[in-house]
Amino acid sequence: MFEKEREEVRLAGTKLDRYGLIALSGGNVSMRMSSGEILVTPSGMVYEDMVSSDVLVMTIDGKIIEGERAASVDTEALLYIFKKMSHINAIIHTHQPFATAVGLVTDELPCIVTTLPNATKGPVKVCPFSSAASIDMGIQTVENAGDSLAVILKSHGVMAIGATLKEALYSCIYLEEAAKTYVYAHSMSDKVACLSPEQTRQAVEIFKYYGQGKSSMPKDLTRTIS
Repeated sequence: MFEKEREEVRLAGTKLDRYGLIALSGGNVSMRMSSGEILVTPSGMVYEDMVSSDVLVMTIDGKIIEGERAASVDTEALLYIFKKMSHINAIIHTHQPFATAVGLVTDELPCIVTTLPNATKGPVKVCPFSSAASIDMGIQTVENAGDSLAVILKSHGVMAIGATLKEALYSCIYLEEAAKTYVYAHSMSDKVACLSPEQTRQAVEIFKYYGQGKSSMPKDLTRTIS
């Protein structure tokens, strides 16, 4: 059941390791099927050691339909998000170091580079602490995400969300790049330049035309905004 999609979830996990967003078996990847089933990575397994059948298939209430592994300890939080955010079909939880570091010193990662609003649709809020295996991870995500596709969990990591697995993956990867830039800039000055609200909106809109098979971008969308 869902062999292709389970392999996509597994591969997404290996990319988290490749981009330095997790170590060993940290974090998790989950995805909602159009028919309502939820795919969730197993608990405590290194992603490169997984095979697609290790990814569990369950109902949105947590009943396992297919799979022999124990599900991620964060499953209760993941299912809470899927229940409360009907437009979200993919969730990626990471322990990415730069975004987590930013969450220790500020309440929000502002839009300092265009790639952040490109991928997350705006600034990213820092949520109060919630421990692993706690439904509070899901509650904090739902309450604080707003229009953004990610939140930073204080002293814990990141919850990235999206309508697709690709959207959630772009969100956490570009969030980490922006966080890294923020940390470097802040090490040189307490004053870090941010995009204006209009520049941020422009970055969000431009990314809708990014990639193959998209419609042509309106020329007035690329006008310079100071």
